[in-house]
Amino acid sequence: QVQLVESGGGLVQTGGSLRLSCAASGRTFSNDAMGWFRQAPGKEREFVATISWSGRATYYADSVKDRFTISRDNAKDTVYLQMNSLKPDDTAVYYCAAGGRPTMAHEEDDYDYWGQGTRVTVSS
Repeated sequence: QVQLVESGGGLVQTGGSLRLSCAASGRTFSNDAMGWFRQAPGKEREFVATISWSGRATYYADSVKDRFTISRDNAKDTVYLQMNSLKPDDTAVYYCAAGGRPTMAHEEDDYDYWGQGTRVTVSS
């Protein structure tokens, strides 16, 4: 059974940092792009960041560019999201996604597998 399990969410003050992790099991995604999405209360899920299979290429939503960094460790089948300078608008459930293509992908339909999400709350 393929699983993506996110961790690292929590409550943080404005300006703080968190590091999310997403560990895959059941198959390897070392040849696939991986990504992070988020869904804020009352809003649709939106793209946050994506990373190519090799880790050499990354792409970010404008709202998180220069504050968030996506990375991956293919030996551990894990993708990370380092979030700095957090704002209340970053409050959301964060989901990782994987599988479907080797190159970066920012559309939900590009991904075959999803995690259950981890909640991030940024207090003002």
